[in-house]
Amino acid sequence: MSHPRTLETTSSDALAHARDLIARTPMVDGHNDLPYVLRYPRNGGGDLAQSRLDQDLSGRDTDIPKLRAGGLSAQFWAAYIATNTPHPLRTTLEQIALIHRMNEAYPDIFMPALTSSDIARAKAAGKIASFVAVEGGVGLEDSLEILSIFYRLGARYMTLCHNETISWVDSTTDVKRHGGLTNFGVRVIHEMNRLGLMVDLSHTSHTTMRQVLDHTKAPVLFTHCNAFSLCSHPRNVPDDVLDRIPANGGIIMATFVPDFISQAAFDWMKPMKDAFGKTRSDLNWSSAVASRTAELGPKPKVTLKQLADHIDYLVAHVGHDHIGIGSDFFGGPTPEGLEDVSRFPYLIAELIERGWSDTHLEALMSGNFIRVFSAAEAVAARLQSSEQPAIGRVSG
Repeated sequence: MSHPRTLETTSSDALAHARDLIARTPMVDGHNDLPYVLRYPRNGGGDLAQSRLDQDLSGRDTDIPKLRAGGLSAQFWAAYIATNTPHPLRTTLEQIALIHRMNEAYPDIFMPALTSSDIARAKAAGKIASFVAVEGGVGLEDSLEILSIFYRLGARYMTLCHNETISWVDSTTDVKRHGGLTNFGVRVIHEMNRLGLMVDLSHTSHTTMRQVLDHTKAPVLFTHCNAFSLCSHPRNVPDDVLDRIPANGGIIMATFVPDFISQAAFDWMKPMKDAFGKTRSDLNWSSAVASRTAELGPKPKVTLKQLADHIDYLVAHVGHDHIGIGSDFFGGPTPEGLEDVSRFPYLIAELIERGWSDTHLEALMSGNFIRVFSAAEAVAARLQSSEQPAIGRVSG
């Protein structure tokens, strides 16, 4: 597997060190949208036999050979659906079923995983711990009882919303209708804590982030976010929220999405975005890009080193014990040097060249995430000993 030489230059010693570290330390990626990408007709329309995941095919960012080359020991697959999808519960369940079918189709590669301890078990077995994550609370269809169904089907975190505000929680890229969470939204957080279904605050409004930190009894996740102060995309996390993560015990997982990394790239894209930062659906994309290129020149490059700058900035706020990696590979644009999941060693090598110790790298790669996961399991065990499952609907 080869890549063209990019602006990212990595010493052979640093890369060898990174590969050695990955060989003996689990590497966790907190977010990958492969199940959604596999639904595209060109990728088999959900037919795994047509997707050829066991082949290293050019033009895609995730398949089994690339996962192996990247040294992944645990992958959280997003059971993502668009907010306006008809029958959102049914569609979320279909996405979860696809993840289960991936595990069944490649049992020598993927180990179905449910607990924090499964990450080390998969590493010891030479497999990839395969976790389910639900991306978008729209799939609840406003019912608390669905949370327990997601959990029993293997989901271990839920991103509260996606790019749109829903009936009980505000998205950061849409109209803020609730001032953060509604009362029902607070009940969702508590029931997730009781189940051990970790709360992911990616995509939520900044006010929602603050409110969840006020209410949660368990550590939270930001599974695919960067620093708002370095790139003002609304999907990123402001400093005052970052500063609260250590007291909560949670983790922010730096993401590879170019427009969340580079302020220059985000600014270049603004005519193609709506007022909330979402990509506009009313444009002829080719014409819009051509017009912007004629006006300003090509879109500024986004690089692995710029992502490492975010990671260093995040550490300055949350410390080395509250940082992880959540690539958000989704078949779209990627930074130079992080073209696909095989490139994780290059990110670790860059941090080695910046002086990171093995202890801090091991925490970034998996130690911090495992601690958060284990803490959520402990909170759930305590709450389940004294509380009954939650029931009710938004309208109830």
